[in-house]
Amino acid sequence: MPNLRQERSFLRCNMTPAEKELWRLLRKHKLAGRKFRRQHSIGSYIVDFYCAAEKLVLEVDGSVHDTPDAIANDLMRNETLQHLGYKVIRIRNSEVFEHPELVLQRIASMFSKNY
Repeated sequence: MPNLRQERSFLRCNMTPAEKELWRLLRKHKLAGRKFRRQHSIGSYIVDFYCAAEKLVLEVDGSVHDTPDAIANDLMRNETLQHLGYKVIRIRNSEVFEHPELVLQRIASMFSKNY
């Protein structure tokens, strides 16, 4: 959506430390040759990372996602994206720093085998 362009740009320039680290691990086709975009629009949502070839959405979550309202919003967002045919993986900030290889394995496990 064109009206989200400024917000996407702002988010790309102000990524969280965990988003920056995951981007470092994913950019330039580093994970099984897949291309990821950061802060990509899908409908009215801006997702943290998106792989078009796999219809895969990655969301990096910190403590702000632990409130009851945020949990409900995230659940609705996941259901909407899944209904539209996207696979969604939610990754905790701490996982990115403490277990980056496990995070990458989890992401790669969602890839189609015949790509």
